Amino acid sequence: MADQASDRVVIFDTTLRDGEQSPGASMNLVQKLQVAHALKNLGVDIIEAGFPNASPGELEAVRAVARQVEGPVICGLARCERTDIDRAWEALQDAARNRIHVFLATSAIHREFKLRMAKEEILRRAVEGVQRARDYCDDVEFSPEDASRTEPDFLSEVVERTIEAGATTVNIPDTVGYAVPTQYAGLIAHLRRHVRNIDKVVISVHCHNDLGLAVANSLAALQEGARQVECTINGIGERAGNCSLEEVVMAIRTRSDYFQFHTEINTQRLYPTSRLVANVTGIQVQRNKAIVGQNAFAHEAGIHQHGMLMHHSTYEIMRPETVGFSKTNLVLGKHSGRHAFRNQVKEMGYHLDEAELEKVFEAFKALADRKKDIYDADIEALIEGRIQDVPALWEIVDFHISTGTGSLPTAAVRLRHIDGRTVEEAACGDGPVDALFKAIERITDINVSVRDYQVRSVTIGEDAQGEVQVEVEYAGCRHRGHAASTDIIEASARAFLHAINRIAQKVKPTTELADGMRVRS
Repeated sequence: MADQASDRVVIFDTTLRDGEQSPGASMNLVQKLQVAHALKNLGVDIIEAGFPNASPGELEAVRAVARQVEGPVICGLARCERTDIDRAWEALQDAARNRIHVFLATSAIHREFKLRMAKEEILRRAVEGVQRARDYCDDVEFSPEDASRTEPDFLSEVVERTIEAGATTVNIPDTVGYAVPTQYAGLIAHLRRHVRNIDKVVISVHCHNDLGLAVANSLAALQEGARQVECTINGIGERAGNCSLEEVVMAIRTRSDYFQFHTEINTQRLYPTSRLVANVTGIQVQRNKAIVGQNAFAHEAGIHQHGMLMHHSTYEIMRPETVGFSKTNLVLGKHSGRHAFRNQVKEMGYHLDEAELEKVFEAFKALADRKKDIYDADIEALIEGRIQDVPALWEIVDFHISTGTGSLPTAAVRLRHIDGRTVEEAACGDGPVDALFKAIERITDINVSVRDYQVRSVTIGEDAQGEVQVEVEYAGCRHRGHAASTDIIEASARAFLHAINRIAQKVKPTTELADGMRVRS
């Protein structure tokens, strides 16, 4: 067995960069910071915070993460181009620990059709990119994009030259998820045999899941000497996604007898972090998803249930508590105070300031008067529903719904604007939720198309909270809203208004009231 240091696997999380490239998963600054703090609490070694030269907003987001999140290495992506590398350093320079990650495609198909470059030009640019990055910082990673479809001998030459130029980590991406485990492991073995000084750097792997093999390929590469895995929470990312962080980490931990590796991940933070990313991105986790899915530790078959009653290991290879599923039913109650609530929120890994904490605590007390048992998931839903990522330009004062068999559903809504105005409006609709949405549109003067509307139970029981996700389209762009309540109509209204507030913050509609609106000071 190798020494303990070589058995440690570095976890490079790219949820904020590659994960955000999932269609519809873009995050704003506040959301990126929420996820970055969660990743820190999870114990990831490196956070790839973004691609700074992609946009001014992306640069500011990476800079904010670099300044505010201490502990992990903060990394920024850059093409092997002067401007990209300069922007990456501009964003990263305030981080206590920083890394510039440069990349350039190397496969024949990319050389011919995308870059239109000969091998000699690829080599020159790769070397120059690494050298420029090293002028800024000592920690530089190089990725030959589409490495798994690159000729092994040419790939070896590129890797060797970039190591000579100063790369400290070389990443071997399976960019389009084309590799299979034995072939991909063989490629890592080929590089270790043919590249001089490769033992002086960390070999990293970045696998996509187009064939459902991202985790299997990553684990196979580790067995051949790779010691960094690039992955995302919930496996989100381009197309079919990336290697799933929770799956590769728990495979290493659960089968340590076979892999004989370890990570520094606090696995009890896996489920809470998964839930946070799902709600921030709007990409919900499938029920049968390994490790963090709702069914991951559920047993319905009679034979399975009988075996579990005899001993949990009959049908469970890991304990739900290990990955952060809470087994405590009643966590807090209506008599709990702020101190206990603050400690519980902290234990659950959330990073709230005093104003945010007070807002959630008030919502918790209100919930405790309406709900008998309060679970961790209830508290999570309150936090995610009350802590908005945009200023609440409009908030609900009250509403009334009238509906029934043979009657036209109607909704009367009263909203308060941030400037103190209170506005009332009513509308009819195809159903109570539709009527509610139309009344809110009339008040805010923002008309949208609802593209997705989902309701699910947060916990169990007749008094469980309903969690609502709404996706709307406005001016060709999609915006998401999220809220939870024991009343799903109220949750629907708050989720829809969350999305409307996102739009209002961007378009800044006129503050003049439409004709016929009734105002109360």
